[in-house]
Amino acid sequence: MPCLKQLGVSGIVGGPPITSPNGPVPEIWEFLPLLHCRKLVEDRGLKLKVIEARPPMDKIKLGSQDRDKQIENFCKSIRNMGAAGIHILCYDFSLLPWTRTSLAKPTRGGALVTAFDYELMKDAPLTEYGTISEERIWDNWEYFIKKVIPVAEEAKVKLALHPDDPPIPSLRGIARPFRSVEAFRRVIETVDSDYNGLTFCQGCFAEMGVNIPETIRYFGKREKIFFVHFRDIRGNAYKFEETFHDDGQTDMLEAMKAYKEIDFDDPLRPDHVPTMEGDERYTGGTPGYTMLGRIYAIGYIKGLMEAVYGKQALKQDC
Repeated sequence: MPCLKQLGVSGIVGGPPITSPNGPVPEIWEFLPLLHCRKLVEDRGLKLKVIEARPPMDKIKLGSQDRDKQIENFCKSIRNMGAAGIHILCYDFSLLPWTRTSLAKPTRGGALVTAFDYELMKDAPLTEYGTISEERIWDNWEYFIKKVIPVAEEAKVKLALHPDDPPIPSLRGIARPFRSVEAFRRVIETVDSDYNGLTFCQGCFAEMGVNIPETIRYFGKREKIFFVHFRDIRGNAYKFEETFHDDGQTDMLEAMKAYKEIDFDDPLRPDHVPTMEGDERYTGGTPGYTMLGRIYAIGYIKGLMEAVYGKQALKQDC
């Protein structure tokens, strides 16, 4: 955490309140562990405004007969988050979330990035869940969101849905409905609430092939962007690789200008970064979170902020 303060970062994005480093995610996030997480960050001069995780949701996503118990636990967790003073939850609704076919593809100067190629996945076997239709996932999500939004409103916790990554129609037999601007229009129209919105993952929306600044303006003017993953890629949903922040296909300066236009004032973080020479190599966890690449990304983002905002800094949580 001292390194982040040295870089001029104001806050961090937290994970679930687990009781041990390799412990399971608890069924209910209790108040005191959440408060401890927040105070651990604040006592070091930073802020904890976002948790990017979710209590167990497999039965909710499947629409199992006993999903109501998980929804009840989710609601208790949301209430406890609000009571602990943490007011944004980034969640996904995919049974097969973040997927890549390469975890160490060389990019500029030999740095390593993740990549996806659908040709390598198209004949992959079905998962344990078999075939699941898009209609079923939409139905399950709508059942869930209509149950939890009243609780989120009461607790003042914003629910920021992350896109499917990669945003393709189906993967290993499981539909991926949260893959387009049209899908997220449906998301925000399903329940009209200040607490129902999205995580604007620039990488995912770039994979969709949309104009990033225009899409920021569309959702931002409706005040539906609660949290930003500021990253970039080269390619499309079916074949892409992640990049350094200055080496992708998006005009990142124009994206930052769009955030200023919509008066965005919620957390933004670099998200996935390349593994650079001299940094710890990927050894089995989720790649994209090594230190040198993150330092480079933070510096680049802060440069964009100063170019757009002058010395008035946009809050950056990483």
